[in-house]
Amino acid sequence: MTTLNTQPASSPGPQAGTRLGAVPGSSTSMIDPRTLMRIKSLELRARVVVEGFWKGIHRSPHHGFSVEFTEYRQYTPGDDPRYLDWRLYARSDRYFIKKFEDETNLRCHLLVDRSRSMTYGSPGVGYTKADYAATLAATLGYFLFTQGDAVGLMSFDDRISDYLPSRNRPGHLRHLMLALEKPAGGASTDLLLPLKRTAEMLTHRGLLVLISDLLAPIEGLATHLSYLRARGHEVVLFHVLDPAEMSLNLTAPALLRDAETGREIYVDPAASRADYQKRLTAHLAAAKTACANLGIDYQLFTTDRPFELALFDFLTTRAKRGKWGGR
Repeated sequence: MTTLNTQPASSPGPQAGTRLGAVPGSSTSMIDPRTLMRIKSLELRARVVVEGFWKGIHRSPHHGFSVEFTEYRQYTPGDDPRYLDWRLYARSDRYFIKKFEDETNLRCHLLVDRSRSMTYGSPGVGYTKADYAATLAATLGYFLFTQGDAVGLMSFDDRISDYLPSRNRPGHLRHLMLALEKPAGGASTDLLLPLKRTAEMLTHRGLLVLISDLLAPIEGLATHLSYLRARGHEVVLFHVLDPAEMSLNLTAPALLRDAETGREIYVDPAASRADYQKRLTAHLAAAKTACANLGIDYQLFTTDRPFELALFDFLTTRAKRGKWGGR
């Protein structure tokens, strides 16, 4: 699909006295993404969303380790005394800790598209799809991390460019945020090779959250997503598009340039809108069908939608599947 190539407006930091407002027409106080994006710190954006809207809403009913016990190891200073085996201590007069295969409720990797098409942002929005995707990933990562889950990152264009293994330890969240703050603008979108490489690299089962504009041929997507599902991963797909890409809302003929190939196309919106809408509808339907057939959660989001809605959809879908706390 041809992507629009309009330079987005800059996103200055918040001015003194700036208030985070509610989305017009919403009965629930949610932060307008345009206002949120004025906060320069990605981690602070994520914290505002998670703590401001969801504080007290979700508390996992599951606590502690989530996988089967494997063996013992001797206690060392700094270990959590909650996991001492007191019965073994009574028999041996020595302190032992139960070892587990994993020390978190859930292992999650965020797969974030950083290709050149993600650098598009329409003037009416004021920030790019890459900005939105990074903030969405940061929000999900912040939420999961504060729940005690292990979070990792894979960013990609036509290949995997950054990789952080899933962890939940001091300092890891900061490393995750720094990686997400790197500017997009890589090569063309290629979902197939990164997904194949992901399936090869991630041998332990977990949750994979794919965030992309999917502006690439859908053919073959189902096959490579099936590799992830075959390895036992749970997959969630956030399909992110700019509102202008959903409607081709040009008011006059214009020369558009593909952000990835540089190809220029003259477009008369009056003559092209119907065909564009038909092709877009078919593209979206193909992506949604591929996900449905594989049991993958598919969410379509435009970049003007509040992040709270993405987090809400993410959590309610997992609740319906009985996946709270990574179970």
